[in-house]
Amino acid sequence: MPDRSGKRKPRTPRGLAPRLGYYFIVTDTKKTEKNYLLGLRDAIPKELQRQLTIHVENAPTEKLVEKALEAAGLHSQYGEIWIVFDRDRVTDFDQIIQEAEAHGIHVAWSNPCIEVWFSAYWGNMLSAPESKDCCSQFSAAYERKVGQEYDKAEDAIYTKLCGSGSEADAIQRAERRLQAHLENGQSIPSKMIPCTTLHRLVQEIRRKIPA
Repeated sequence: MPDRSGKRKPRTPRGLAPRLGYYFIVTDTKKTEKNYLLGLRDAIPKELQRQLTIHVENAPTEKLVEKALEAAGLHSQYGEIWIVFDRDRVTDFDQIIQEAEAHGIHVAWSNPCIEVWFSAYWGNMLSAPESKDCCSQFSAAYERKVGQEYDKAEDAIYTKLCGSGSEADAIQRAERRLQAHLENGQSIPSKMIPCTTLHRLVQEIRRKIPA
């Protein structure tokens, strides 16, 4: 699978099934991202759920990398550290991503908001440039697909997205969109609208779950 620059990551040697390691996933939101990630964790086999720790950091987004390193440092078993956040109104969006990658932290970002990733479960990703408009468009689509009003604090958001759409298709759509930006010469995350790399975290976890 390519990294953000489009380079291919090393493949697992033929004949060896990839194994789920220990993931320490940090986000700066108490609701949407946290509930989605908890849903993802709860959807994998119970005996593997302890290998995914979802940590909500009550700190400004610009401190997310520092806090993720501090928190993960207390748990040496975690080989994979990820931060999950949106562009939204974050002025240092690109710098935070660069800082994370410089420290070996993986970044699952969404531009302008996580709802662009959610919308990929149903079809093409929403293309609104600002979070407010993107959320408004997603809310309308959610009501049509799920039959209820969208609440950013929805506990069962992961289950409802999977039940009303296709996660496998969403991953493909998000990756195609990411590659289209790169092929068009655009590799600055804040300029890549709509776009996300959250699908890569989901894909990595999913492909390591025994069939």
